[in-house]
This record gives sequence, structure tokens and C-alpha cells, in this order.
Amino acid sequence: MKEMEIFKGLENVPIKETVLSSIDGEQGKLYYVGYPIEELVEYSSYEEVCFLLLNHRLPKRKELEEYVNRLKAERQLPPEVMEILSELPSKSPFMSVLRLGLDLLNVYDDEAEKNDEESRLRVALRIISRMATLAAVLYRYRNNLEPVGPAFELPHAANFLYMATGRKPSELEGKIMDAAFILHAEHELPASSTASLAVASTLSDLYSAVSAGIGALKGPLHGGANEKALEMLQEIGSVEKVDEYVRKALAEKRRIMGFGHRVYKSFDPRARIFKRYLWELLNIKGDRTLLDIADRLEEAVTRELGSKGIFPNIDLYSGAVFHMLGLKKEFFTPMFAVARSVGWIAHVLEYWRDNRLIRPRAVYVGPPPRRYVPIDER
Repeated sequence: MKEMEIFKGLENVPIKETVLSSIDGEQGKLYYVGYPIEELVEYSSYEEVCFLLLNHRLPKRKELEEYVNRLKAERQLPPEVMEILSELPSKSPFMSVLRLGLDLLNVYDDEAEKNDEESRLRVALRIISRMATLAAVLYRYRNNLEPVGPAFELPHAANFLYMATGRKPSELEGKIMDAAFILHAEHELPASSTASLAVASTLSDLYSAVSAGIGALKGPLHGGANEKALEMLQEIGSVEKVDEYVRKALAEKRRIMGFGHRVYKSFDPRARIFKRYLWELLNIKGDRTLLDIADRLEEAVTRELGSKGIFPNIDLYSGAVFHMLGLKKEFFTPMFAVARSVGWIAHVLEYWRDNRLIRPRAVYVGPPPRRYVPIDER
């Protein structure tokens, strides 16, 4: 094969046009369909953001009410699926059983294989709604607890938190969970969204595309960083130990979790929002230890590495927020998948409007053409 330039990891290689999100990595800005993420978190809701991403516009009041009610109507899982989930080994990898659960929902969805736009939108809504219930049910089973049925009076994110913890969230907790879902809903083309697109480009179904996204998110280079960031904050233990931790990590060339991003070369805007909510949560609970450690860490790492474009990312504060909401670390990545389901689906639906099979090339570097040698002559 003639010489070809290789872009390892497809870094900075555009593969589609999109209206869904735009990232200004130099300025630390993130927009969904042109709207700043800060305004969506402050004034919108996850349900409205789902409508925005799927329809490329904000809904009118009646449209949003209808959409919210349709999401609520799809919260229950089929009893056959619930029965199978109850029998799964409790120690299985969470993301694996989440993927299995989604594939089961595929089997029990009569519209899963339909290709008209209206059917696809109904399937999309069903996946977004039931992914939340599925993750919450699995979380309960894994902790030897009975599942909690949906509270239909609660919004999507608050209901998710209720089904996972078994207690009705406060107004602040519900708002924070909603903000977390919005902040994780879409982020252009990371590995999971790209995996979803690769599957969808074959004209497979939405369930298979989302399942591919879950599989990609399972990998520690994509999902799970906020778990490690929380573990790091807990390991440091006190503000006084931060500087020594940073000096030692840099000397040993170890990665400091919660810092640096492939796209952002300044402060991740999602991290600023999570930091504010962590402050609000910890002020209520009366223990600012995690925030004080993260604050000092942010200051120390930015001083040492900021000139190289390494700043806090979403993971530095999000894991601590989820921890303060009473959720276990094993749940952080599945929650990411639940929130990002709409982003995966929105990219797939957008790509299908001008579909082309994703088929990259590899540069061959093996031996030149040669004759087969019979086994007795080798």
C-alpha cells in the first residue's frame, strides 16, 4: 500500500457534520445546539435538553409537557426483563449487565427493527426512559435491595436518584441530579459516540448502537475517571497533604486524576458547575473536606501544569458530588451511560439522515506477497 498518513485514535479527524454540540477547547466553552451549557443547567431540564438534542430546537410548553409525560409512561420495565435481571450474578461487571439489560429490552420492543422516523423517535424515547430504570434496578439488586418502583410525580433525573437510593431526594439533590444528567448528555464524538455511529452506519437498530456506546464507555480510558478522582481525594485525606501528593505524582510521572482533557486546553466548563454544586451540598452537610482538598489540588496542579493546557475536567468534582448524593462509586459510569444515551441516539439519528458506512483503512506493514509453504516443507 502506498504511503498514507495515520491518525492514531482518529484524533482530530472529522467524520460527520453536527448541530448537536460544539466545543471551544481553548476558551472552555460547551454548547448544545448553540445554547451555552451554563444556561441550560440553570434554566432548563434534562427532559427539555433531550427534546432539544433529538429535535434540534427547544420545545414549546405543550410539546415539553407531552414529552415529559411520554417519558414517564415508559419508565416500567417488562416483567420478563425484571425476572431475568433478578437472577443475574451480583458481582458481574456493572456495565456488562447494563448492556445485557438493554439488549433484553431490545428483544421485548416490537418497534426495535422499524426504520421509519416516527418509530425511531418512539424507540429513542423508550430507551432514554428505560435506561434510567434499568440502571437503578441493577444497582438495587447488586446491593441486595429490592427494586423501587418509579415515582411518576418526579422528574426524570430525580426519579432516577429515588429509584437508586430508595428515598425521595430534596429539591437541591433533585436539581443537582438533573444538572449532572444535562452535563453528561452530549459531548460531540468521544469513543462511545463514535462506536455508536460505527454500528449505526451499517443500518443496524438504535438498541445495538446504544449497546455499542455502553461497551466503549466501559473502558477505563473513557468511563470511570470520576471514580478514580474520588478515590484520589479520599486517599489524600486532608488539605495539608495535597502539595506533597502533587510533588510526588509529578516526580513519578503519574497521572493526577481529574485533570487534562483531549479537547479542553482550559478549564472544563462542566467542572465549574459541578464544583458549585459540591460547595452547596457540602455546606448543607457541614463537612467541606472533599471540596477543600479538590480546591487546593486545583490550585497546585494548575500552577504546575496550566502552562501545558492541563486544567480540571468534569471528573475532579463530579465523583465527589455523586458520593455526597449517597451513591456508590460502581454506579458512576452506569449513570454516565444513562445520561449519555440521548447523545448517542441523537448522533445516530442525525447521521442516518445522510448515512455512509463507516469503513476506515489500515496501513499494511507486514511481509511482501509470498507463496504458501506446505506444512511438511516448513
